[in-house]
Amino acid sequence: MNEARSDALAFFGATGDLAHKKIFPALHAMARRGHLNFPVIGVAKSGWGLEQLRARARDSIQTFGGGVDEKAFAVLIEHLRYVDGDYREEATYNNLRRELGNSEHPAHYLAIPPSLFETVTQGLDKSGCARNARLIVEKPFGRDLPSARELNRIIHTVFPEDDVYRIDHYLGKEPVQNLLLFRFANTFLEPIWNRNYVDSVQITMAESFGVQGRGAFYEEAGAIRDVVQNHMLQVVGFLAMEPPVTTYHESIRDEQAKVFRAIRPLSPQDLVRGQFKGYRKEPGVSPQSTVETFAAVRLHIDSWRWEDVPFFIRAGKCLPVTATEVLVTLKRPPLRKVGATNYYRFRLGPDMTIAAAALVKKPGEQWKSECTELKLVHTREGDEMEAYERLLSDAMIGDGMLFAREDAVEAAWAVVQPILGDVTPVLEYDPGTWGPREADRLTEEIGGWHMPQ
Repeated sequence: MNEARSDALAFFGATGDLAHKKIFPALHAMARRGHLNFPVIGVAKSGWGLEQLRARARDSIQTFGGGVDEKAFAVLIEHLRYVDGDYREEATYNNLRRELGNSEHPAHYLAIPPSLFETVTQGLDKSGCARNARLIVEKPFGRDLPSARELNRIIHTVFPEDDVYRIDHYLGKEPVQNLLLFRFANTFLEPIWNRNYVDSVQITMAESFGVQGRGAFYEEAGAIRDVVQNHMLQVVGFLAMEPPVTTYHESIRDEQAKVFRAIRPLSPQDLVRGQFKGYRKEPGVSPQSTVETFAAVRLHIDSWRWEDVPFFIRAGKCLPVTATEVLVTLKRPPLRKVGATNYYRFRLGPDMTIAAAALVKKPGEQWKSECTELKLVHTREGDEMEAYERLLSDAMIGDGMLFAREDAVEAAWAVVQPILGDVTPVLEYDPGTWGPREADRLTEEIGGWHMPQ
């Protein structure tokens, strides 16, 4: 395992969309905090020069990074380099090696399609750029279980698992990290966080917008591949995992992987797929498309802690609101006149809230209760470090806690593998609704879906 701090960052796909929207703003934020003190080498085949990349960086930060801090931008420009070349040509990697200069522990970020991973990793190896290096790779990591295993095989011909950092930007979000801390830093929670007290768990990731011009990408992905297999299952992992061993740095990832292995592979009976009306008219989308823009699933975790507790996941586009919310509902107390019940609500976006529902007496003569939320945390969007800044910073120092590990990635794919493709009909729903009505049957046993506001 390479424990040294990385002393250079090379990112492939430097002129692409991800670099424009996420990577340059993250580097700018790192410079503003005084954390950017290493060479940054962009690599791409665009026929560009360094000045064009600098202009691209400024536009990126102005458009997606909240505005240019000239002092921080000067630091970024001072460290920025560029290599223009074909990923299939040896000269590209030799030029990269020269730009790395005296770097002994570089990090290489593949912000490129997975189809190019083998070409680039082999090029890094042959040129010596992979020596004592880390590899940062972007999702999607495979399209299914076999392809994920093949990508792991390809990467491991050059980089050992300890030096591989698979980005799932969702793990870099402050509210998601807060969910993990809240679970294990509060003594009052652990005694009730199990099948004896928890009745059900719901996770909703709603987006009020459509595919936003990314129809061709969505045709290859769909909601299950895009967010269920990764983002949503990562949240399940944080909610359901056993307490980590705090003295062992891999313990959180160990416990997450255990959860994924304990989830029963999903079956078509536990799935409802939907597609918003008008999706097939989007640019890049087939007029006969059967790709889902909405997916709802019911899953079960076969563990001592969670036996018989249903978990429900729902994700979709063109829904009434944009919000990601978790609702952990507790079992009803043995009082027949109590209508509601206690719950914990975690809002993970766009703002962050952790709330607990308590029942109190309604004012008046009658003995009736009403539900009151106690907000434990409530912050607006923008108060926290952005996900890509956090993850890039962690990768450079070799902290892998918030990155997906090989066994967890493959275990998560194994969960969704039986429901990939057209295993159930795709049902049309109107934009602005909560998806196909057929999804309601999944939650009939608990009284229906929770509707984030």
